[in-house]
Parts: sequence; C-alpha cells; structure tokens
Amino acid sequence: MDKEVTNLLREKGFKVTPQRLAIYKILAATKSHPSAEMIFNELQPSYPTMSLATVYKTVDILREIGMIQVLNAGEDSFRYDADTSDHPHVRCLECGRVDDLNNIEFSGFVNEVASKTSYRLTGQQFYFYGICPECQKSTAN
Repeated sequence: MDKEVTNLLREKGFKVTPQRLAIYKILAATKSHPSAEMIFNELQPSYPTMSLATVYKTVDILREIGMIQVLNAGEDSFRYDADTSDHPHVRCLECGRVDDLNNIEFSGFVNEVASKTSYRLTGQQFYFYGICPECQKSTAN
C-alpha cells in the first residue's frame, strides 16, 4: 500500500512525506469515513507539529490522484473514503456514523438518469439517511 501511494504521489509530482503516508494509512485502515478533524486528532500524538491545514491539503492531493473519494453526507464537514469504487453511503442522523452500502445494484438507475436527461454522466454519489442500529437500541431503552 505504501509503495502504491508513494509511486503515485511521485508520478503526479507531489512530495512523499511521512504525514501524507500516515493520513492515507488511516483512511485505508478504516470504514468510519473520518473528517479531516478526526484524522488530525488521531495523528496528533504521533505528529505533534502537523497542522490541520496539512491534513486538508493532503486529502485534496489524495483525491486529485484518485486514491480517495470525498463524501458530503449532509454535515458541516466532508468525510473521506479510501474505497474509490462507486458505492452508496448511509449516515445516522443521531450519531453521525457513515457506513458503506455494498452489494446494492444502482446501475439501472444511473442508466435511466443518463437516458432521460441526455447527460454524459461522469460520476454519482448516493446518500441515505436514517438511525443506525446502535442508536435505535439506545432510544428503545
């Protein structure tokens, strides 16, 4: 994984830094879709001189080189996902958790949108909203 990111950063003309690699490692190792602030807080003990601006710049670079996708699930800040495949997400309106929705077929819907609008679609993101199982349990008590 490090080698792939390192090669891609260099190939696209970006410096390879320990902070950039650490930020990508966090994203690749989690399914929690963290925000820049969450990433910053997790890395702060290991990289005390790193700024929040470094995290923002790095996630922008990682998005530009195709290593992550940026999610806007209706919150004040963006979330980041190292899984760059097309897949929908669901966000809990109570705790803010964001989960992947895998094995959901939506290509028929995308094809219908393209057909009915005559747009040449270049991408899409689907977001669903609800209350996660854990929050449902805590409100049931």
